[in-house]
Amino acid sequence: MDNVLIPYQNGQPINADLVTLYLSGLLGAAVLAWALGWARTYMLALVSERIGADLRTTTYEHLINLSQEYFGGKRTGDLMARIGSETDRINLFISLHLLDFATDVIMIGMTAMILVSINPWLALVTLVPLPIIAWLIYLVRDRLRIGFERGDRIWAEVTNVLADTIPGIRVVKAFAQEKREAARFHAANLRNLQVNDRVNRVWSLFTPTVTLLTEIGLLVVWIFGIWQISNDEITVGVLTAFLAYISRFYIRLDSMSRIVSITQKAAAGTKRIFDILDHVSSVPEPSNPVYLPAIQGQIELRNVGFRYGTRSITRDINLIIKPGEMIGLVGHSGSGKSTLVNLICRFYDVSEGMILIDGHDIRSLPIAEYRKNIGLVLQEPFLFYGTIAENIAYGKPDATRAEIVSAARAAHAHEFILRLPHGYDSLVGERGQALSGGERQRISIARALLIDPRILILDEATSSVDTTTEKDIQKALDNLVRGRTTIAIAHRLSTLREANRLIVLDRGRIVEIGNHAELMAREGYYYRLYLAQARNVDTEDRATVSVAEHSAAGERK
Repeated sequence: MDNVLIPYQNGQPINADLVTLYLSGLLGAAVLAWALGWARTYMLALVSERIGADLRTTTYEHLINLSQEYFGGKRTGDLMARIGSETDRINLFISLHLLDFATDVIMIGMTAMILVSINPWLALVTLVPLPIIAWLIYLVRDRLRIGFERGDRIWAEVTNVLADTIPGIRVVKAFAQEKREAARFHAANLRNLQVNDRVNRVWSLFTPTVTLLTEIGLLVVWIFGIWQISNDEITVGVLTAFLAYISRFYIRLDSMSRIVSITQKAAAGTKRIFDILDHVSSVPEPSNPVYLPAIQGQIELRNVGFRYGTRSITRDINLIIKPGEMIGLVGHSGSGKSTLVNLICRFYDVSEGMILIDGHDIRSLPIAEYRKNIGLVLQEPFLFYGTIAENIAYGKPDATRAEIVSAARAAHAHEFILRLPHGYDSLVGERGQALSGGERQRISIARALLIDPRILILDEATSSVDTTTEKDIQKALDNLVRGRTTIAIAHRLSTLREANRLIVLDRGRIVEIGNHAELMAREGYYYRLYLAQARNVDTEDRATVSVAEHSAAGERK
């Protein structure tokens, strides 16, 4: 302006070399900015993606190593949202905004130095809005962070509705509750909208206010600059250069203020992630683990007691189970049967006493090594999305096809598997929905057989199937329990007649021990329980026969 344009306007010739130098400098700066911008964006994207991936992996690994107690108080959708959307939010902040913020700080600092070198008084006027902007940032920061944390919790509710409804879609449709579930989703989504509206009201006022302050600052510079030109203190070229720099200064300042919202979103997400990472498992790994060469299968419970919160579940349990022995746990619902199984599997740790395997406290054994010796067959078998072969080999991923087939044969599952379109490579669907309940149960038995466990847990393994299917499953169980220490919980007491001993529980205590014949002869708690169940079964059978006879009579008419 001062060296080329104004002299040319006053009749002087243009200095071509100087023009070439200036324009070359602008072009070189633009090319260099492009190259550095590309390198910055590419490198930061690589780094941030790896940080995000590591954060997701670390969080997930820590999560699945937490105890069963932690998951009892959490919703699936909430945990999924934390590992998914929250880590993505942190990743976005690192990849797009963190370096931009650092760049803005550097550019503001360097531009301020240039402004001071051009004209200290104008530079001082330029900095007038900064204290007010800093005060505004301090004012809205906490409100935004609290609002985003509340929004994250509400969004987790939205995800929870999806996590409940989609896996349970058969129940939803069976009871014609589509409108109810849609209303639940609408309500959760509306709460999410309302929380975001409150945050946006704060944010929508803050951003234009910062822009207004920077515009006022620019206006003040114009006024002060014109006054200095009128007093011949600066030239037009100096004011033009100053205005060019100050525009860049205020653009960067505005950009810095806008990152407040993104920073608080990332901070809220980080807090929810570290709520998981900072949680310590109530079933810790031993500090000095004991490695057993081979587990024989003797289980001893010494004065075992367990509390869930302030509620006492079991107390004063003393029991020795010999290697290869099969025992049955008997009692009303809530008597503590499943709790004992969970304690033996070390899903929870005892509150009192100890549980020993082959004379060693299970708390001294590495958790994963210990559980490799336990086969678990549940009342509701859980199958993962994948092929039948993959589900059978879940506990032993490196199993050969011959081993998988052998386990399936022993579980009486081979025949129905071969009838499927793709045999062992047939997909079972999510949670095994492509199979019947009995078929899923036999797959879970094959899964337990494949790892050849020394200790077997049967938790109501036949209670949810019909009598015919139960017979097939019982044949598979006969193969499974042979030579293994077995703890069985059964809804039908008649299925436990082959057990060496029956352990009768009531209100968390052992009240009777003996085999079926001995307990029936005592005519105690087990005797009354067995007779009550026999009467219920007999009543159900008579009702079934009556319905069948009534139907047959109607058909004859």
